[in-house]
Amino acid sequence: MHQVIVAGAGKIGSLITALLLETGDYQVTLLDSVFSGNDSKRLQESQHLKKQILDVQNEKDLMAFLKANSHQAVISSLPFYCNPLVARCARAMNMHYFDLTEDTEVTAEVKRIAEGADTAFVPQCGLAPGFISIAAHHLMKKFSSVDTVKMRVGALPINSNNALQYALTWSTEGLINEYGNPCQAIEDKEVCWVKPLEGLESIELDGVAYEAFNTSGGLGSLAQMYHGKVRTMNYRTMRYPGHCEKIKFLMNDLRLNEDRETLKHILEAAIPKTYHDVVLIYVSVSGQMHDIFMEENLLYKIYPKIIAGHHWSAIQVTTAAAICALMDLSLHQSLKGFIYQENTRLEDFLGNRFGAYYTQMPG
Repeated sequence: MHQVIVAGAGKIGSLITALLLETGDYQVTLLDSVFSGNDSKRLQESQHLKKQILDVQNEKDLMAFLKANSHQAVISSLPFYCNPLVARCARAMNMHYFDLTEDTEVTAEVKRIAEGADTAFVPQCGLAPGFISIAAHHLMKKFSSVDTVKMRVGALPINSNNALQYALTWSTEGLINEYGNPCQAIEDKEVCWVKPLEGLESIELDGVAYEAFNTSGGLGSLAQMYHGKVRTMNYRTMRYPGHCEKIKFLMNDLRLNEDRETLKHILEAAIPKTYHDVVLIYVSVSGQMHDIFMEENLLYKIYPKIIAGHHWSAIQVTTAAAICALMDLSLHQSLKGFIYQENTRLEDFLGNRFGAYYTQMPG
């Protein structure tokens, strides 16, 4: 039985724990400074689950706990800025490390920490970055030369009736980080930085109209992998039409990107949370295939699911299932050092017991 730690008992950490426990193959210790969220209250302590109150942002306390308890791996479902601390502790204790960060600077720091490690360090294991990179890499390998890669992801309420046509389906801090930070892209085969909330485009999937625009982090490490090899590569977030204009007004015109605490308060006070959402994943790759200019694409739609007797949102399912699949696959291989999760074969991911949630029907 695998002994693992899940750090952070929020929306994603709680479902990660539930998924691992359902298999009967994992002994989980769930760490948080307080177990106050509705999702964590669904989890009852048992012989396979221990809840431990611990300030996971206190390096001394976290190291003391790790030294007193033996674990193979740690999954960080904490805010992105906490991850370097957790990674340092994992390295010191010779543990495998996995996280969900979309922040490029944090990923670079994890890569430095992983140098020479005898265990695997796998950041960016969620949806975007994460599964979207695996899907894109899968399509790109079909081409003799790749011209353009478009990666699009949307986590949207199934029904919406507010001005932003949106609902808070995950971390507000993470959302603001994506909307407000510079975005990596490849243009003319060179890695570059583009502005968030720019590059607005219209997109139609299965007859439904959406808009897409630049947000940070979703490209992950694909930019470095394909620097000089692809003419154009970009990642954009999908929303219902009109959302981008209103967010730009808040963040740019009212300058709330410079006061993110106020913006967080406004969004959480005005925009409802929901578990009734849909996650859209769309990848389009064009280039040369058998001396013909071709395009290949993938489209996934994931809806909320009942897991361990409870209703979980689509964004929870896609994020938690992705990191569980990558850890499950990694623990059965002899991996060490910094691991680019996009090198995972799409067939292996979808064939995994956790990755299978991406292909299951609603319910």
